[in-house]
Amino acid sequence: MIHITLPDGSIRSFEKNLTVLDVAKDISEGFARNVISAKFNEVTVETSTLLTTDGSLTLYTWNDVAGKKAFWHSSSHILAQALEELFPGVKLSIGPAIENGFYYDVDLGDQVISDKDFKRIEDKMIEIARGKHEFSIKSVSKADALTKYKNEENTYKVELIENLTDGEITFCDHSSFTDLCRGGHIPNTGIVKAVKILSVAGAYWRGDENNTQLTRVYGISFPKQKELTEYLALLEEAKKRDHRKLGKQLELFTFSKKVGQGLPLWLPKGAALRSRLEDFLKKAQQKAGYEMVITPHIGQKELYVTSGHYEKYGADSFQSIKTPKDDEEFLLKPMNCPHHCEIYNAKPFSYKELPKRYAEFGTVYRYEQSGELHGLTRVRGFTQDDAHIFCMPDQLDQEFQDVIDLVLYVFSVLRV
Repeated sequence: MIHITLPDGSIRSFEKNLTVLDVAKDISEGFARNVISAKFNEVTVETSTLLTTDGSLTLYTWNDVAGKKAFWHSSSHILAQALEELFPGVKLSIGPAIENGFYYDVDLGDQVISDKDFKRIEDKMIEIARGKHEFSIKSVSKADALTKYKNEENTYKVELIENLTDGEITFCDHSSFTDLCRGGHIPNTGIVKAVKILSVAGAYWRGDENNTQLTRVYGISFPKQKELTEYLALLEEAKKRDHRKLGKQLELFTFSKKVGQGLPLWLPKGAALRSRLEDFLKKAQQKAGYEMVITPHIGQKELYVTSGHYEKYGADSFQSIKTPKDDEEFLLKPMNCPHHCEIYNAKPFSYKELPKRYAEFGTVYRYEQSGELHGLTRVRGFTQDDAHIFCMPDQLDQEFQDVIDLVLYVFSVLRV
């Protein structure tokens, strides 16, 4: 016998070698029809996975975040198969689920995907889905996995496999399609009833701009057409409120190629709005006991080496600023933290003077790749409403609560 513990703490006993779906059916036949994924002992599994040991089992439906993840990850496999059939010779790389939907990064060679192709990709995906092909996971040796993708001249999959451990490599099959995958799928393709290709974009392999630029195809899918229709309606409403569109219409901010990508220029109306927001926040912070400070936009490299920011941002960020002195090297500020620490270190404080709360609207700089830039949400230079608290250990709980109260107050006023 094996003992399966469910999320409510109840324990059910079964004969060995039953599947996840068998456990769901034991709970309720109706419930089992809606189960599309599961987690066993903190590992994501399929509903067809055999359970041979005691453990904790969580069952997921479409209404669960993890259920949607499995649904959209499975949909990315369907997308990959559709792309292979419609664009012969395409090289697949990776295709994960994301917060809303999924994408697949592909190397199309000399071929191009445009919005004119979206409808036929969607139609092909639905055609594949209607086949109700089961997703099945199988273990593959590292040698066999490498042989498959080397024969297909797919350098992306080869690179991925070379970094995997032999004995832990799996392929996922459905229909006539096979892909390198760790698992986490819905039972079969037939559960996918509605599909929409949302956009295409460029994406560097492994996020490195020195690598090949791939084509990223974004999509979303649903178990009901009605849900897709409702989602698309929400997208249309969101477009009306897109900050990039409103920023231009209301003359709040702009960008200039001569100034540089990802470096916003605040126009008079935008600067006035920003100033009002900062004044409101300053008053709220000062009332909460914060002292305003100002720090420079650059700092010596050694400061960021000591703080650990150089190790995290140095190689992939703006490079050093040299001066006429050979031993002098500066960096654009990636974070305000080390500067605030130096302000605190400027003089000794008695424990009776703590906590010290420093706040700043500090501008910082991080090098985002051009393909990742997006309006004001992904930029290379931005101003943080930043603060650092220096306190005694016994003051920490109260300070933590006070920070949350301040955040909730600001959100309530701004109706966030």
